[in-house]
Amino acid sequence: MTQGALVREMVEHSFDSIFARDLDVAKKVLESDDEVDRIDLKVEQDAVNILCDVSSATDGLGADRLRELLVCVKVNNELERIADAAGAVAERVIELADRTTPFPESTRVITNSVIGILRDAIGAFAGFDAERAKVVLRSEDAVLKFSEKIFRSSEQRVADGRMEPDVAFHLHHIVHQCELVADHCTNIAEQVIYVKTGAIVRHTGAGWIELPRSS
Repeated sequence: MTQGALVREMVEHSFDSIFARDLDVAKKVLESDDEVDRIDLKVEQDAVNILCDVSSATDGLGADRLRELLVCVKVNNELERIADAAGAVAERVIELADRTTPFPESTRVITNSVIGILRDAIGAFAGFDAERAKVVLRSEDAVLKFSEKIFRSSEQRVADGRMEPDVAFHLHHIVHQCELVADHCTNIAEQVIYVKTGAIVRHTGAGWIELPRSS
């Protein structure tokens, strides 16, 4: 949960730096990545130590507890990748430097949506809340729709001269990182649903479906 709070803060600060074009904030986001990596390694090592202890114990852990432990390791990996995405956004803000070309208004909508999804994903994991995890799954499609809208708007702005091509390039990269964060959040949600209900969640053309745990 310490890792989750740190990663969420990184994402929020990196998104804020997009609109403020605050290079100092963007640089601090990149500096935070070292701490995320440190915690990432610690969580993984702690999990390995627990499994080693269990293997030598006479009673061991039940299947439910083992599933929780494995989910912690998987969620830890997703959080580390979300931190990478926040760092990638910060790098783009730094490259934009003093460019003040405004982004489409929907850019702020997508960043706010992604922060909300991340909060729900971390919250669902904190309490192994399957219902809150399902909210995360249902939210991903909205992010994809916003991203498509931003892509089309930026292309039109480049065409009529309101946005420089290289600014549009950076914007597309930032929006792609938003999509990645949302995707990693759905991965966290899938794991929460699995550990709570045993169901395997899969995305299909008709939406999200739950497959019962195989016996």
